[in-house]
Amino acid sequence: MRSKLIATLFVAIIGLVTAPLVVEQLSSLKSLAQSWTRQTLLNGIVTAHASEKESVVSASPQLTARAAQGESSDQFNWRGRVAAGRTIEIKGINGDVRAEPSTAGEVEVAATKSGRRSDPKEVEIRVVEHEGGVTICAVYPSADASRPNDCQPGADGHSSTRNNDVNVDFTIRVPQGVRFSGRTVNGNVETGALTGDADVKTVNGSIKVSSAGIARAKTVNGSITASLGRADWKDALEFKTVNGGITLDLPPDTNTEVSAETLNGGIHTDFPLTILGRVSRRVLNGTIGSGGRELHLKTVNGDIRLQRRAS
Repeated sequence: MRSKLIATLFVAIIGLVTAPLVVEQLSSLKSLAQSWTRQTLLNGIVTAHASEKESVVSASPQLTARAAQGESSDQFNWRGRVAAGRTIEIKGINGDVRAEPSTAGEVEVAATKSGRRSDPKEVEIRVVEHEGGVTICAVYPSADASRPNDCQPGADGHSSTRNNDVNVDFTIRVPQGVRFSGRTVNGNVETGALTGDADVKTVNGSIKVSSAGIARAKTVNGSITASLGRADWKDALEFKTVNGGITLDLPPDTNTEVSAETLNGGIHTDFPLTILGRVSRRVLNGTIGSGGRELHLKTVNGDIRLQRRAS
């Protein structure tokens, strides 16, 4: 009886001591819930910047989920006409680039900006119209005021992130006959079956590109999977990576001089080849069909596959 009494008194004392802590914890949880609710409601509306005009759009479920995980988000939308034979060019740094074919007469571009430490609104999406088409860039705050980040077509322009962790994911709808050029540094590049030529590059990411025309692809850390609809390229065609395999799907009537090389991997081909020089499983130089135009494939760690598409 005495032991039960002592135990009861001990439990009562512990309860009196911990009660204020429990109340404090409940109060903190209540404040956290209220803060999370306000944040979620506020992130249900995001600002879209297009041609320097602002509009309001509803956030997607993905954006709401990111907000709940502590990320802030911002959305950009642009649409405009790009003539067939000209190029819609996307330049990003952190984030994926996805291009899809479109039956509409306009190019449509959507960019989702999200960040944990950095404010997505600090990253500007710039649209530059020029004679060759339209270039759209993710422009981060400049680290060097004497050399500001900018947006220019092709290989021109300067961009750096200054430890900015904002991620910009681009989705592009490309009309028939419009060329596509996609660039990023940390992210994947992927396309659907585009009708125009495609030229894509990344550094840390994989590439999947498909075109009814000519496709070109380069990365450093990632694999390349490419499908070409035509085999009448003029300049030398290159597919290069360092860490990843290369799979190239070509039309059955392809005529080309092939140079393929891998250090840690093998080379496989569906095409009959006339081999030039020494035969090796890691280095291949040969002729497909009547030869002529040049095709170069190179990786360090990965296999190389030349696939002959069924007619």
